[in-house]
Amino acid sequence: MWQQVELQLPRFSRGFHLITQQVEEALFSLSKVKVGLLHIQLLHTSASLTINENADPSVRRDMEKHFSHMVPEDQPYYEHVYEGSDDMPAHIKASMLGSSLTIPVTNQQLRLGTWQGIYLGEHRDHGGPRRILLTLQGE
Repeated sequence: MWQQVELQLPRFSRGFHLITQQVEEALFSLSKVKVGLLHIQLLHTSASLTINENADPSVRRDMEKHFSHMVPEDQPYYEHVYEGSDDMPAHIKASMLGSSLTIPVTNQQLRLGTWQGIYLGEHRDHGGPRRILLTLQGE
């Protein structure tokens, strides 16, 4: 059985944000499956999805610092600059981390590790609300 729902996330500040709870709430709105896979697709090009540490918020802050250092703004070789100095680096960061995840589901529960959470990486200074498409396949 295939099921699908679109989730709208609120506007987040630049950085990495835990969205596991919002994804779980959307998953619970779908018909129950005993075993399956949840595919999560972010419908944007300047933000990303990843799985990482969910307990210590300093990990999310360090992730933002590292990616901002690794992919700096205002580089003289950027051509795509008309949407702001944060836009091209946001596209690069989004490509590095990716826009989708696939997570196993057992009895309508995400099968994440004890300390794992789903991050939305907001790479724009003034990103808008973000949409995520959840596709559940299972039995």
